[in-house]
Amino acid sequence: MIIPKKLSLAQIPTPLEEIKFEGKSFLIKRDDLTGCELSGNKVRKLEYLLAEAKHQRADLIFTSGGDQSNHARATVIASKKIGLNTKLFLWGKDAPVSNGNLFLDKMAGANIQFFTKKEYEKVNDIMFEQRLALLKKKKNAYVFPGGGSTTLGIWGYINFIDELKKQVDLKKIDSIIAACGSGGTAAGMLVGAALNKLDVKIVAVHVLMSKSEMEKHILQLAEGCVLDYKLKCKINPENLIVLDGYSKEGYKKISKPKVKLIKKFANETGILFDPAYTGKAFKAYYDNYLIKGNGKRNIFVHTGGLFGIFSRTKEFLD
Repeated sequence: MIIPKKLSLAQIPTPLEEIKFEGKSFLIKRDDLTGCELSGNKVRKLEYLLAEAKHQRADLIFTSGGDQSNHARATVIASKKIGLNTKLFLWGKDAPVSNGNLFLDKMAGANIQFFTKKEYEKVNDIMFEQRLALLKKKKNAYVFPGGGSTTLGIWGYINFIDELKKQVDLKKIDSIIAACGSGGTAAGMLVGAALNKLDVKIVAVHVLMSKSEMEKHILQLAEGCVLDYKLKCKINPENLIVLDGYSKEGYKKISKPKVKLIKKFANETGILFDPAYTGKAFKAYYDNYLIKGNGKRNIFVHTGGLFGIFSRTKEFLD
């Protein structure tokens, strides 16, 4: 078994809280509290990715995402903390007045290249082509995909399971539910559960790919990690559930019923969900677990995304 090295960037362990909403209690793991500018699930992955970047003596970091990407923002901030600059390859348009995550990207001095949705389909090829061009100039760019979802990056959520089992008896938990964009969070939890011999369901509420693509991608990441790091466990595909139908409006949009639920939840609890990820995932949790009274046996993971809502304030306040 090979255990990769990591940096210490996240404020962990994050709390596991019991919250009441509409008179029903449920458990919420507050991974929105991993830091301030670094808030959210991405920093757990970055602890491993940036440790390898330092080991490889990288001169700068390349990564990708949407124009309001939580991962891109966390990468820029975390990289600055270890003295590295970042180039972001973002799907979307620049704005004369930037807000949310894009504002923070610029405040931290990121170099940003924008792409149309069609151009972005080849973003990984573009990043590696630019990396090769820099190598000829004796500059080393460390490259990782959107979400930091690699067999190394998902170690952040393998360790998440070890952290969580110190807070609750996971043998009494039926499932752990989280938003899913690039698949790394779910894949890491799947491996972590397998290593701990836990028969807990990992529920991924996907916001980007189709259900079949997401299932395949998560399982490939999990099984790839087991192989790469010679882990003594076997992934059970039946322990992965991909919940479909909660992002029909599109990754960068959110429906009015979800906005209404996010506002009501913030009003009752003081906890805010973002429009791209956690708002959609909480609607899935609400429909499938909370209103059925199963909140104490099914943990909802708040994966962050607070800054993304600041690009949509009018929509939420109207």
